[in-house]
Amino acid sequence: MPAFTRRAALAVLGITGAFGAYFFAQRQHGINAAETLYARPLPKPEGGQNVFHLGHSLVGRDMPAMVAQLAGEGHGYHSQLGWGTSLKEHWEPDLPVNGFEQENDHPHFRPAKEALGSGEYDAVVLTEMVEIADAIRYHDSADYLARWAGLAWDANPDVRIYLYETWHHTDDDKGWLKRIDHDLQAFWQDKVKYPALANGRAPIHLIPAGQVKAAFVRAVLERGGVGEISSVDDLMGLREDGSPDTIHFNDLGAYLVALTHYAVLYHRTPVGLPYALMRADGTPAVAPSPEVALLMQGIVWDVIARHPETGVAV
Repeated sequence: MPAFTRRAALAVLGITGAFGAYFFAQRQHGINAAETLYARPLPKPEGGQNVFHLGHSLVGRDMPAMVAQLAGEGHGYHSQLGWGTSLKEHWEPDLPVNGFEQENDHPHFRPAKEALGSGEYDAVVLTEMVEIADAIRYHDSADYLARWAGLAWDANPDVRIYLYETWHHTDDDKGWLKRIDHDLQAFWQDKVKYPALANGRAPIHLIPAGQVKAAFVRAVLERGGVGEISSVDDLMGLREDGSPDTIHFNDLGAYLVALTHYAVLYHRTPVGLPYALMRADGTPAVAPSPEVALLMQGIVWDVIARHPETGVAV
């Protein structure tokens, strides 16, 4: 990938103006520039990859463990997690990371700055806290995405950086599917990923898990239910009191997100992959039925084909 200077990247992507017409022109210019920047897919990886995950409970322990099982021999990973933690909170030593001790009490934990500074990773997967609009407004998302990417690139110029797009609460009053449709470009791309490219290195690619989740839910609704899945709620967990968890995935949701990570990281169709996997603690995860697994796998590949910013040539 060609390198971009800081000045050139800012000129290409533009800076949001205060007035409507200027904002629209700059935004469209940024979109057009991004289309050019991502026109060339990444080379397909050869063999296993060493991956670092930085984020929170929408990464979790089980999803990266499932990715490792899907990838097979040669795949390694570490992570640093928190509870609802922003990229800024992970970066700044004086800011607390809620749940740090609990979420990182496992063999795959590695301190994030040490890990990225080692240059030992083929891919780094970063995600932002949600509500994403609040992260942008109060936690300087684009700046801290650029900082984490820059740290990794300084140590290894060939490392691939990915932004993992997640989702919001399923009971959002604006509509869960409408928010998924709106937020990718309005927030994850326009206000987080594109501005972060101003650090002047290679592109930051996309893991479109929110888009996959929405596409799968739409396919289920169109069919009037598939196997054990009738709505998005069947991909989500339960709270301790037994009420629906509106943000965190269950094992079936983790499997869908793991398929998405696998397909983007390895440039391979997930169709035909195993679906009876283990959680990170070695216990069997709840497996999707064969019908549900096949639908999940096909939709992952279809969504990736529509999103060139994944870097995958489909």
